[in-house]
Amino acid sequence: MDYKVNKSYQIKILVTGASGFVGSHLVEYFAEKGHTIDVLDLGQPVPSCVRQSFHWDKLKELDLGAYDAVIHLAGMAHDVRGKAKEDLYMKVNYGLTKEAFTRFLEARSGASGQKAKVRSFIFFSTVKAVADRVEVAVLTEDAVPNPVGPYGESKFKAEQFIQGALEKADDAESPVNVYILRPSMIHGPGNKGNLNLLYQVVRRGIPWLLGSFDNKRSFTSVRNLCILVERVAAGGIPSGVYHVADDAPVSTNRLIELICKSLGKKVRIWHLSPWLIRGCARIGDVLHLPLNSLRLQKLTEDYVVSNRKLKEALGMDVMPYPTEEELLLTLESFKN
Repeated sequence: MDYKVNKSYQIKILVTGASGFVGSHLVEYFAEKGHTIDVLDLGQPVPSCVRQSFHWDKLKELDLGAYDAVIHLAGMAHDVRGKAKEDLYMKVNYGLTKEAFTRFLEARSGASGQKAKVRSFIFFSTVKAVADRVEVAVLTEDAVPNPVGPYGESKFKAEQFIQGALEKADDAESPVNVYILRPSMIHGPGNKGNLNLLYQVVRRGIPWLLGSFDNKRSFTSVRNLCILVERVAAGGIPSGVYHVADDAPVSTNRLIELICKSLGKKVRIWHLSPWLIRGCARIGDVLHLPLNSLRLQKLTEDYVVSNRKLKEALGMDVMPYPTEEELLLTLESFKN
């Protein structure tokens, strides 16, 4: 099935945070499809495919009405090492979103004095804005948000601002499409998150000691994500909140097998007693060791995210790229 947007339909897009992992992939993808791309960032170098680059300080002077869609990616990513300051999450993830969406609504209302054209605003949130732990079989958009920690809390507050401001806006004569996307763990070439950390553990020949825990997690391939965002930016689906994930959740044991396959190593998964592992984690709590109860929970819990709502809205039966093939592509990129 062909998921590409019609080549004759070209759109002009403003991307904030284009220098980040996801932003760089989106910009490259949009350029390949012939779309016009401008970026709003903090002065980082941009690829030659970008038409214009603006510093964030120029946001108030920028005519957002000149664009078909604004994709707001600028934000502070989840700090897997726990070194980021909490107030920075709120300042960046909430504060920048508030600024960007306020300017978007001004452009829609014609407050800038320019003819409004921009029709879509896409905000990149996260499933962590809903739940730090998934207590049900599958996390859907109907779940009542209960974020834990500054990353999820700041993203959820940004979501609340967007939804509240949209309710107050008078757009009866100028309908607007606003999409809040909540991806599960995104991966792809250039990714430096938890998947890369796990890869390094296996690469060093360290056996996986948690084989007795059969958990499953959802992932989002950055290639699938680019296709989805292009189709959402083109409009035509209802405004709202959409979860994003690849089709098949993957167990950590299976992920270890895929890493070993990529490395050409023998699979070393040890099925130690869960009781023993939990006991070691409790000792780690007291002695402040790398393996503690919280880290054990993160490594062994289920976190399965539904992508049904977004696929149905876009008329898709399956995601463009299969889950395990995309994971292997990402793992291969780690070799370099």
